Amino acid sequence: MEGLGINWPTLVAQLVNFTILLLILYFAAYKPILKMLDQRSTKIKESMDQAEAIKQQTVNTEKEIKTQLDAARKEGLKLVEQSSLMGEKLKEEAKKEARQEAENLVAKAKIEISRERDETIEQLRKEFINVAVSAAEKVIEQSLDKEKHRHIIEEVLKENSVLKKS
Repeated sequence: MEGLGINWPTLVAQLVNFTILLLILYFAAYKPILKMLDQRSTKIKESMDQAEAIKQQTVNTEKEIKTQLDAARKEGLKLVEQSSLMGEKLKEEAKKEARQEAENLVAKAKIEISRERDETIEQLRKEFINVAVSAAEKVIEQSLDKEKHRHIIEEVLKENSVLKKS
């Protein structure tokens, strides 16, 4: 082998050195690097799982939000409908109250008109009695008892009013 230029002790020493170096690299560098790569792979896998979980949670949350929005929309429509019905009911009650108030005002006005008519009739009656007494005094040219005359005329008028009513 020496003809090929191979020196056996140097070759063995180099093989031993290479093996020692290979063992040192295996234990000092390869295992930690593999361990670090495994850890990194595990972290990436965990991150991917977390991302998937977050994505699934987001989808669930969106569905929940959509459901809540639909429920809120339905509730809002229901409230608008109730408000509309309540408004119509209040409107009808206001109309009814206004109608009742108008009827009360008309009734009060009728009572007032009746009272004023009765007062006017009473005043006319008294004036008529006075005129009748004066006329009677002038016609008979006698001085009669004024109160007695008034009493007689009032009785005649009462009789006439009783006759007119019946």
